[in-house]
Amino acid sequence: MNFIFVEVLFMAETEQQLTRKISPYKIIYPVIIGVGVVAYMLYREFDPAAFREITFTWHSVAWLLVAVLCMFIRDFGYIVRIRVLSGGRLSWWSAVRVIFLWEFTSAVTPSAVGGTSIAILFVNKEGIKVGRSSAMVMATSFLDELYFILMFPIILICVSQSRLWDMPGVSQGVTTGLLWVAVTGYSLKLIYLIILSYGLFRNPRGLKWLLMKCFKLRILRKWRHSANEAGSDIIRNSYELRHQPLSFWLKTFGATFFSWTARYWVVNALLMAFWAGKYGWGDHFLIFARQLVMWIMMLVSPTPGGSGFAEFVFKEYLGEFLPGASVAIAIAILWRLVTYYPYLFAGAFIVPKWLAKHFGRKQKVNE
Repeated sequence: MNFIFVEVLFMAETEQQLTRKISPYKIIYPVIIGVGVVAYMLYREFDPAAFREITFTWHSVAWLLVAVLCMFIRDFGYIVRIRVLSGGRLSWWSAVRVIFLWEFTSAVTPSAVGGTSIAILFVNKEGIKVGRSSAMVMATSFLDELYFILMFPIILICVSQSRLWDMPGVSQGVTTGLLWVAVTGYSLKLIYLIILSYGLFRNPRGLKWLLMKCFKLRILRKWRHSANEAGSDIIRNSYELRHQPLSFWLKTFGATFFSWTARYWVVNALLMAFWAGKYGWGDHFLIFARQLVMWIMMLVSPTPGGSGFAEFVFKEYLGEFLPGASVAIAIAILWRLVTYYPYLFAGAFIVPKWLAKHFGRKQKVNE
C-alpha cells in the first residue's frame, strides 16, 4: 500500500509543500550520517597493515571505469523504461532529468519512504497529465518490486544457505539480525506487490474500496477526499496498464532487469580493481547475491538513502571477501561514492534550476 498512500499525500499536499522535500540543502543530512558512521567504524577497526594488500595499477583504473559503466547502464535502463512508459511523450533529455531528480529525492529521504510521491510531480511537470504520471510511477514501482520478488527465491535456490548467511568473524547475533531484516524487507515487498497487482490487474474497484475503508480511521480521515481521487486514478491506471501489449512489459521489465543487475555488479568490479584473480565465478555470484539481499535489508532503513546503515551492512556482510575490516570500510566508502553520492551532488545542481523553471525564480524553498 506504500505507493497508494504516498499518492494520496501527493494529492493532499500543495506543490510548495512537496518541493520543500527536494531542497538541495538536504544533501547535508545523509552526508553527515554516512561520514559519521564510517568515521566511527574506522576509529574502532582501523588497521594500517591491512591496506598493504591494496595495489593501485592501470588495471585498477580499468575496473573502476567498469564500475562507473555499470552505473551508467543502470541509469540508461531507467531512462529507457520511463520513455517507454510515457509512450514516447517524454524526450530523452526530459527522461534524463526525471530520473536524476527521482534518484536525488530517493537519496535524501529514508529508504522506507523513497521518492515516489515526488516522482509523480517530476513527470507531471515534464508535460504529462497527473493521471498518466501516476500510472507511469505506479508501473515503475510494480516492475522494481517484481524484480526483487523473482530474484530473491532464485538466489536462495542457486546459492548455498550456509554461504549466503554464515559470515566468518561475524557474531551469530548479528547474522541472525541481518537475516530477520532481510526476511522483513522481502515480506513487505511481497505484500505490497500482491496488493498492487490485485488492484492494477484484477480488481481496482476493490482496492479503492479497501483504501476508503482505511481512510475512515480518525487519524487518516482528513485525507479521505484525496484517497477517493487516488482510488479513481487507480481504476483509470488499471485500464491503461492492463491493455498494454506483451512487448510493452517485455521492454520495461527488460530495462528494469538490466538496471538493477548492473548496479549489483558494481561491487564485483571494485573487487576486481584491486584483487583480480582472487575470486572465482562462484565467489562473484555469491557477492552479487549478497548485494541483492543487502538492498532488501536497506528497505527498512530509517536514514536518508540508507546512509550509515548501508556502510555498516556492507562491512559485515561482504567483509569476508576483503583482507580486513578497515579495508572493507574503505571499499564501502568507494562503493557509496560510485553508487550513491553522485546522485546527491547531481541533484544539488539540477534541483535549483528545475524549481526556478517550474515554480518561478523568486520562489524560495523553506526548510
